[in-house]
Amino acid sequence: MSALGKRIDPAKSIARLEGRALSDEAKVASSHAKGEEAMSPLDSFQVRKPLWSFHSIVLSSQSRREIDVLLSRIRNHKLLYEEWGLKAIDPRGLAVAVNFYGLPGTGKTMCAEALAAELEKGIIEVNYAEIESKYVGETPKNIRAAFRKADETGSVLFFDEADSVLGKRMSNVTQAADHGVNVSRSVMLKQLDAFTGVVVFATNLAKNFDGAFVRRILQHIEVPPPDEEGRAAIWRKMLLPGVPGRDSLDWTVLAQSSDGLVGGEIKNAVILALSDVANRETTERIVRLEDLVHAVDVVRRAKMDVGEVG
Repeated sequence: MSALGKRIDPAKSIARLEGRALSDEAKVASSHAKGEEAMSPLDSFQVRKPLWSFHSIVLSSQSRREIDVLLSRIRNHKLLYEEWGLKAIDPRGLAVAVNFYGLPGTGKTMCAEALAAELEKGIIEVNYAEIESKYVGETPKNIRAAFRKADETGSVLFFDEADSVLGKRMSNVTQAADHGVNVSRSVMLKQLDAFTGVVVFATNLAKNFDGAFVRRILQHIEVPPPDEEGRAAIWRKMLLPGVPGRDSLDWTVLAQSSDGLVGGEIKNAVILALSDVANRETTERIVRLEDLVHAVDVVRRAKMDVGEVG
């Protein structure tokens, strides 16, 4: 068979890629050692307490049900895998990976935080900028370090904007950057296979995921925009009892006036309206329905005029 027609073994190809990545990492470590002392990658990932609980979030009934299934899978692991025998069909079932997807501002990050709180675990939040590096070979090392830190601390590992790290691999590698992307993806796949904890992904661009990651993540939970009932509940949660004038507001009108907005946008409207109210004379510091409706209009206009809609 000619060189052009020779079949490539994917497993051997990935092994070669990872071998080259390890060599690159060694070169980077050596260059760092010659200069200033390099900070350990583990030090880049900090464990913190979750900021939200599920009591703070307004979710659709479908999202809530799927989250309940997720929690059951974690809490009933021994029953499912040992007594009911799921280990026979899923021998790597120790790891729990979930992906929250949906439009920006619907509460995906809040769900990740709330999941950690529900499990009484710390959370390590990782974004693309923290693991990407201008140094060749650093990104795979940072990915390993993030998983290792989560394993050592028993924390929930959370990748925000996950499409950046779970995107499709390059089928036609023509430059070093393409090679680096494929190495990072293969390392992420191996870490997911070996991990025994809880890892959470969140994305606005789920269609960009590589198919290999889609298969490894058992649950993909949509966090959709709220319906009218959901928007009314969000207004009630965000306008706390201490806000002057709250008890006189019409929640139905607020829900209807904010049609098409997501929770993050309603939050912006609340902050704008209350800031306007706080700027008045003391006796006039009472929030009124028209204040909030005006703030909704401001947010909606910005949504239409600035950036891309949605």
